[in-house]
Amino acid sequence: MKSFENKVAAITGAGSGIGRALAFELARQGCALALSDVNPKALAETAEQARQLGVRVEHRELDVTNREAMHAWANEVVTIFGQVNAIFNNAGVAQSGTVESNDYSDYEWIMGINFWGVVNGTKAFLPHIKASGVGHVVNLSSIFGIFSQPGMSSYNASKFAVRGFTESLRQELDMANCGVSASCVHPGGIKTNIANTARTNASMQALTGQSNEQAKQQFNDKLARTTAQQAAQVIIKGVLANKRRILIGGDAYALDLLQRLMPSLYQRLLTGLMKMGLKRSAKQMINAHDNT
Repeated sequence: MKSFENKVAAITGAGSGIGRALAFELARQGCALALSDVNPKALAETAEQARQLGVRVEHRELDVTNREAMHAWANEVVTIFGQVNAIFNNAGVAQSGTVESNDYSDYEWIMGINFWGVVNGTKAFLPHIKASGVGHVVNLSSIFGIFSQPGMSSYNASKFAVRGFTESLRQELDMANCGVSASCVHPGGIKTNIANTARTNASMQALTGQSNEQAKQQFNDKLARTTAQQAAQVIIKGVLANKRRILIGGDAYALDLLQRLMPSLYQRLLTGLMKMGLKRSAKQMINAHDNT
């Protein structure tokens, strides 16, 4: 697509964060919107604000893990708008914990949303997007779909899966030459609520030397450098440029480069740095105890 003007886009996870910002940026470009989220109140707020930007907006409470509901929503969008040109599979969650301490249900939960939600959205909307003659599938992965770290096995697994799925889809669409393309998005640290709502088990404190609250605060204060609005602008620009991979933030570019240059060594460097941090935290705790 060369423009979103007079197009129709569907967005999952539109109640907050990047999903909400995407809705506003697309509305400013004259794109009609079909929005979904599991949080009906937040979704309604996004929809109302997007309508004030002068475009038609419809919204539906939706769980992306519900395959039948996703297909029903895609059919409904086409019935209401007459077409759909893009699906932004944005809904996602985070979970951290060591492989040993994670329960099987932790992996099932995060894969259901982060990976199967993307698969469900893609398969539900792709036939309709192809029928429109021009369109795009946009799947949200993460820099952790490129770069792994200790304690994030479930999140890494889900986001690596999104990357592999989307890259294969893009190649198939290239071969089909059907007017539809696909992009995989890899954000770095974004100022959203994902860290605050992440599921974290006690093993992370032993692994990092930080409490769950300290780790979340550090992410929000030091690592989340890019706003959701900036992320949405980069995504839309990348889609219009038909990019295969859309990196967001200087941290994403830096980690992507590190992984490319040192695909194996980066793992040793990262674990070394985390061990140093753990020792520093332990020393601080000892000093604090001695001073009491």
